[in-house]
Amino acid sequence: MTSFEDRERAFEAKFARDEELQFRITARRNKLLGLWAAERMGLTAEETDAYAKSVVQADFEEAGDEDVVRKLFADLVSAGVDVDEGTVRAALDAKAVEARRQFIEGV
Repeated sequence: MTSFEDRERAFEAKFARDEELQFRITARRNKLLGLWAAERMGLTAEETDAYAKSVVQADFEEAGDEDVVRKLFADLVSAGVDVDEGTVRAALDAKAVEARRQFIEGV
């Protein structure tokens, strides 16, 4: 019985670590995505930092990535950037890969 309980605790600990890692990767992806969008909108350094943080916070509105895509697309269009939703989704995918790579490399 003790062996089973030990395995169960180990599984729960691994699950918690994996979930925390995924949360951190997603937050990093959203920050990178915010920096990408801010560059296209021509924001200043201070505005860029604040905007990247607002993109990270936007992800807490609902489950999934739709809240982030919706925010970025609306902000880019309102700033006069010629962009479509597919471009935003492609950037989201690219930044997800970059965020995961940064965590693997310890950046």
